[in-house]
Amino acid sequence: MSLELQQFSVRRAGVALFQPLSLQVACGAVTTLMGPSGVGKSTLLDAIGGHLALGFAVSGRVLVRERDVTAQPAEARRIGVMFQDALLFPHLSVGDNLAFGLPAALHGRALRRQAVEAALAQAGLAGMYARDPATLSGGQRARAALMRALLAEPLVLLLDEPFSKLDAELRGEMRRFLFGHLRARGIAALMVTHDPEDAAEAGGAVVTL
Repeated sequence: MSLELQQFSVRRAGVALFQPLSLQVACGAVTTLMGPSGVGKSTLLDAIGGHLALGFAVSGRVLVRERDVTAQPAEARRIGVMFQDALLFPHLSVGDNLAFGLPAALHGRALRRQAVEAALAQAGLAGMYARDPATLSGGQRARAALMRALLAEPLVLLLDEPFSKLDAELRGEMRRFLFGHLRARGIAALMVTHDPEDAAEAGGAVVTL
């Protein structure tokens, strides 16, 4: 399994936000997390990714490819995150935004530029390296944000309402684009959504908090 939670729970002031959760997500699969607003779905993603705010505590374990990452810092977990907003850096070009996701181990300006250009082409954004992110459409920004996340070579991707800001046509396009890339790269994903159509398109297990 690529992602496994073992009796995992988040507490605040000693009170658990939800019952201990155990699940497994295989490489290339997407498990959907649903439930009412305020139940702790986004906080759970923060805890899995290592971004939990002060005042919260966790119990249980998070395993990535059978490696216990529960106590590791976020940068060591190889867990990426995509939010409902593309969150591209406005002061950087589209290409430089993607380059921000490249692993430090990839050395050399030419090699890094080549990797970004290849990712842009895969996202249907060829020739847009120097573009201002503000000039992109909503769908283009979403694809750029995904490719930036994938360039970091995550083993797991956490998706927090990734399609909620897109209109119906773009939602369908982005679902196919995202889930296709996850399957092709063998990346496990845990997706928070309120839309049953997102879950249906993902095709994996559905867990309700």
